[in-house]
Amino acid sequence: MVRSITIAHSPDSDDAFMFYALSQGKIRLEEFNFTNLLEDIQSLNQRALRSEVEVTAISAHVYPYIANHYWIMRTGASMGSGYGPIVIGRKKMEISELKGKRIAHPGEFTTATLLLRLYVQEAELVSLPFDKIAEAVRYGDVDAGVLIHEGQITFEKEGLFKIADFGELWEEEVHLPLPLGLDVVRKDLGWELARKISEKLRESIEYGYEHFEEAAAYALQFGRGINKELGEKFIRMYVNELTIDMGERGRQALEILYRRGFEKMLLPDIPPIELV
Repeated sequence: MVRSITIAHSPDSDDAFMFYALSQGKIRLEEFNFTNLLEDIQSLNQRALRSEVEVTAISAHVYPYIANHYWIMRTGASMGSGYGPIVIGRKKMEISELKGKRIAHPGEFTTATLLLRLYVQEAELVSLPFDKIAEAVRYGDVDAGVLIHEGQITFEKEGLFKIADFGELWEEEVHLPLPLGLDVVRKDLGWELARKISEKLRESIEYGYEHFEEAAAYALQFGRGINKELGEKFIRMYVNELTIDMGERGRQALEILYRRGFEKMLLPDIPPIELV
């Protein structure tokens, strides 16, 4: 009997690129069919909190809340090396000037929101869909906003200014990549099957780079308002060597993120990190 495993990920171009070979049947796992579920990252975080899907992309922020039910895969992490979510405004200012300001963020459990709380205190935070944040800043509904996804490389076209890049701040302080997204596998599948799935995701990413034009063309179907050049730039930013295997540097970065969040009482605990 063929068993079906649901693999959930966002339709963002970097996620779509990673999962291209798996979703299109280029890479297979004997005796299993992969069923794809595409939803925005906030919805995937909520599904993970309810342990609804076997394999899913999540924000790194949410892992301490689901660590009892999921393992982190070594493969599939989105990590910025000196770049990450960007705080933008209608005018140039320092990050210290955001105290007391009204700031839009892309959702409670996104890593961008955790970083905002770590770096900016005493601000009024407003949750908005990620693709509405630049518009809210432009029209003055908020004083500043945190951009994720393609917005990180398109905001200047909208006449907006960078206040801070959390990836740059993190690199200066920690000298490690900034963990933003993870792929996790549910523990009830068992370690051996979880390991096989992690290997297949690695093969999928490697297939994507070996057939870059083909995989990028598929992924950029889901790109929002960006051309081929910018889309491929975004893919290469967040599907990198650390995505294939986060290694010890990635593990250390996660531990630091969770320790900082816990010390600021923004996370319930510091979860053990077992990488499959």
